[in-house]
Amino acid sequence: MYRTLHALDRSGQVDVVREKNGERLYRPRPTDGHRHYLVCRDCGFSTAVEAEAVESWAEDAAESTGFAEVEHTVELTGVCDRYRVTANDRGQAEQRVQRRFTPGR
Repeated sequence: MYRTLHALDRSGQVDVVREKNGERLYRPRPTDGHRHYLVCRDCGFSTAVEAEAVESWAEDAAESTGFAEVEHTVELTGVCDRYRVTANDRGQAEQRVQRRFTPGR
């Protein structure tokens, strides 16, 4: 199975996203080229993002250095709306607990 996934990656048929624990996630690559994704660190939800500036930068870097067959990896991670609220609530609860148990208060 891993050989097949590696072959699909090399042939450009899948995009690879790495999770924070190092695990690789594979998704089919659209026929019109690869995409860049913003991935939620908490739940794994992902959404494609506009990355023309990244593509132009990679092309310019290749041209200015004389390199050929330049590839790049860009990983964007964040916390989606669903989990951002949960994380904020957790942070507020932790602050309340700290204030409650801080000596001298």
